[in-house]
Amino acid sequence: MNNLTISPPAAVPFSAQPATLDTLQSRFALRVAARLTERSQDLGADIGERLRFAREKALDQARASRAASAAPVVGVSAAGAALLGRAGSGWWMKLAAVLPAVALIAGLVLIQQSQTNAQIAVAAEIDAALLADDLPPVAYSDAGFAEFLKTPRE
Repeated sequence: MNNLTISPPAAVPFSAQPATLDTLQSRFALRVAARLTERSQDLGADIGERLRFAREKALDQARASRAASAAPVVGVSAAGAALLGRAGSGWWMKLAAVLPAVALIAGLVLIQQSQTNAQIAVAAEIDAALLADDLPPVAYSDAGFAEFLKTPRE
């Protein structure tokens, strides 16, 4: 009787197993391809043509399945916004792309208008104080009045 003992494969770390499996699959595929290439010389023309057609069909299906499985999970719209669902180009996407810009411009306009109103209020307050004062407005432009303000009061 034949005592054939099969030794278990060497322990491979769990993280390295997918790479090892890919390597083994690649080696097996290369060996099969080499054997098929050697035997393809002995085939007739009609069988070779059918095999060529089947090979092209298989390659097209493989490309299609790779393209389908490699579809990105996160899409990017034409405006550069990241999409977390299906990529659509409807009017919702256009609105979503323009809405932040409109909000920013509206905010800047409101800030500018608020600053202008504040400056007008301060100027009106100063004008009211000058007109309500006992001194005429011409006295403020007199050089002697400026000196009078600079001298310390006792």
